[in-house]
Amino acid sequence: MALTESTMLALNSLAPHFALPSTDGDIVSLADYKAAKGLVVIFICNHCPYVVHIAPALAKIAREYQAKGIECVAISSTDVNAYPADSFDLMKAEKEKQGYGFAYLYDEDQSVAKAYKAACTPDIYVFDAQQKLAYRGQFDNTRPERISSGNYDSSKTPATGELLKAALDLIVEGKPVPTDQVPSMGCNIKWKPGNAPEYFA
Repeated sequence: MALTESTMLALNSLAPHFALPSTDGDIVSLADYKAAKGLVVIFICNHCPYVVHIAPALAKIAREYQAKGIECVAISSTDVNAYPADSFDLMKAEKEKQGYGFAYLYDEDQSVAKAYKAACTPDIYVFDAQQKLAYRGQFDNTRPERISSGNYDSSKTPATGELLKAALDLIVEGKPVPTDQVPSMGCNIKWKPGNAPEYFA
């Protein structure tokens, strides 16, 4: 695992298009969210300890804000040949385990991750009602505690999602989100051999 920060895509960027298979068996696209007051696009995977750390709070926040007109979609762009724990079948199991009430999509050729300049898991993008980027910062200030190689503990500082929630509250109210934002941070996206983008160094 290489600890990696978000590239911080430019604010006001239009959401790049996607049309990807979901664990529910359909194809989900950006156009499906055109009526939303806001859209959270989050790049995650099953095995990353930073994603595991935020997963319970993410599921809860997504449910809470869906009632306020905010939608959420998660995308995994992991090289599953190298990381079979992130396979499509296991993505289905992970969605059920975490209680994700949003679509979980598989970006097999990693082209959507590149379009968003995604670099880490979790990498969080929040778009407003015009699908312009309003927030691309961290979930909150908490991190899982590393116990040993591959072993992490979230019990001492459980994730709250307070920074994401603050941005979503402003979007719901139709107010601008402050531009002073701290990049998300987590495991690097596991690129296929020879497929790492130029921005990933």
